[in-house]
Amino acid sequence: MTDTKNTAGEQDAPRAGAEAIKAIPVRHYGRYVSAVIAIGLLVAIVYAFGQGKINWHAIPDYFFDHRILTGVYKTLLLTVLSMVIGIVGGIVLAVMRLSKNPVTSSISWFYIWFFRGTPVLVQLFLWFNLGLVFEYINLGPIYKDYWSNFMTPLLTALLGLGLNEAAYMAEICRAGLLAVDEGQTEAAQALGMGHGKTLRRVIIPQAMRVIVPPTGNEVINMLKTTSLVAAVQYPELFRYAQDIGQNSGAPVEMYFLAAAWYLIMTSILSVGQYYVERYYARGSSRQLPPTPWQKVKAGVFSVRRPKGAVA
Repeated sequence: MTDTKNTAGEQDAPRAGAEAIKAIPVRHYGRYVSAVIAIGLLVAIVYAFGQGKINWHAIPDYFFDHRILTGVYKTLLLTVLSMVIGIVGGIVLAVMRLSKNPVTSSISWFYIWFFRGTPVLVQLFLWFNLGLVFEYINLGPIYKDYWSNFMTPLLTALLGLGLNEAAYMAEICRAGLLAVDEGQTEAAQALGMGHGKTLRRVIIPQAMRVIVPPTGNEVINMLKTTSLVAAVQYPELFRYAQDIGQNSGAPVEMYFLAAAWYLIMTSILSVGQYYVERYYARGSSRQLPPTPWQKVKAGVFSVRRPKGAVA
């Protein structure tokens, strides 16, 4: 009986909790060393520029100058128009490349091979100097004029940038179209859809998930590439900054000013790209990634939450 009571008492008594495991984090000394080196290099660069003869006050003085703002507007306009040409041309070239017709697929392949294989600056100079080869442009009763009057700096910039971009967009669109399972096409054809309707209703909406991210990168890259059109006399942000720098005697300061504006515009485009990618990610993932504002709110609430509170 005594043994039975003792056993029952031992069972009724609460067991002592298991000791908490003390996890000792692994120290990564290499991270600390690399952080110190990076901070040291940053301080050295800032100090070097501080010792240089740079008139930093000239940057805010001309930051909102009407010429700079005009250059920003023309840069954005040129970016949008060139990307429209590139996207439309890229879609057409991608469809041609995937065509079973050997003539159209060969033409598309040659176009992509040529425009991707030659520098943009060379193509700009080629369009700009075609007046040395063709004196007139004659479209019959529609248009007839000297080539130099027809090929304006704006048209040169649009052709040079847009046609070059079409070659890259063609490969991006082709990759997106090939990423869609062939069963989708077969199912659409079984429902009686034609080739064009299948592309519009079935293939392209699904391919956008693959096409949108690299297209956003191409838009940002196009914004920066527009600085090359200064070589063909088209006035945009970089060209206006050059002219102001030469007239004011502060060329380096104006280059910093142009770089600041490019950073602002590319940052805004990067935010827009994030939201567009998030929109087309619907249905491909169970939970959408948080927006920057949602991340900020989560960080603020996590700091305000008292210790011991259950999340």
